[in-house]
Amino acid sequence: MPVTSREVHLVARPVGEPAPEDFSLEEVTVDDPGPGQVLVRNQWMSVDPYMRGRMNDVKSYVPPYRLGEPMEGGAVGVVTASGSDEVPVGTTVLHAAGWREYALLPADAVRAVDASLAPVQAYLGVLGMVGLTAYAGLTEIAPVREGDVVFVSGAAGAVGSLAGQIARHLGASRVVGSAGGPEKRRRLLEEFGFDAAIDYREGDLESQLAEAAPDGVDVYFDNVGGDHLRAAIAAMRQHGRIALCGAVSQYNATEPAPGPDNLFLAVGKRLTLRGFIVGDHGHLMKEYAQRASGWIASGGLRAEETVVEGIDHAVRAFLDMMRGANTGKMLVRLAS
Repeated sequence: MPVTSREVHLVARPVGEPAPEDFSLEEVTVDDPGPGQVLVRNQWMSVDPYMRGRMNDVKSYVPPYRLGEPMEGGAVGVVTASGSDEVPVGTTVLHAAGWREYALLPADAVRAVDASLAPVQAYLGVLGMVGLTAYAGLTEIAPVREGDVVFVSGAAGAVGSLAGQIARHLGASRVVGSAGGPEKRRRLLEEFGFDAAIDYREGDLESQLAEAAPDGVDVYFDNVGGDHLRAAIAAMRQHGRIALCGAVSQYNATEPAPGPDNLFLAVGKRLTLRGFIVGDHGHLMKEYAQRASGWIASGGLRAEETVVEGIDHAVRAFLDMMRGANTGKMLVRLAS
């Protein structure tokens, strides 16, 4: 029988910071699956900074969300009805049709995951694209070498908290993180194993970074952009590498943000600045999953989660995440 589902629609394109009235919660009827389709009851959905870019009607590496239609994003759930022999009822699957309680999808649009290996939401975080983003950035984009000093911005967030820990496993001798507020700074030091932590809200990032990394920085993993990128360029050693993963400080900007005014230092220091999209690095997933599983089992990789309950609170979860209210991965639990 068709099921009733609630889903979140984008109804207006935000200007600056998104507001609750830019979204609507709709109740819809979802049909039974036809041949080659599956019906998934979503258990968990992800909210991520890149989603802010999809709310703008501009050309990017992913298409913009359509107004009046459900948004998309990573989700895991259980198949409750199936028209595919390859994906039977009861299979736990990962897919991209989040922001809804039920999803009707082609069977080839879902990927079965092993719910016995880890909590299923881990496939949206440490064992999914979030973890792979950190790993790819530190192995292929700005490779960490034995003895390197590594600086990570947005270090209490989903990607950043993993990047700092992964850098250590890859041989970094010192790992420095930046986060907002004394509590996040404390957690970087006491729970995530950073050697030094900066509270960017205290200002003067350049001086704080110079104190935290007095001998300079070899690798910078950039989740923030703006003043963090400027401070990192000032601190980089010769032949330093910068992985440009995100620029969350600029996602709500209504005018083009200027670039760092010290970019000329990249010439004399022979720096490499390289942007990347995790979707280009799927070939690393098997390697990463094997290494990450071992690190998790040994207690050397901690995956923190901030959980919000229910589809009716999904927008709040997204807005809070964009304001930095989360530690680790921000998730919405849709069903048990």
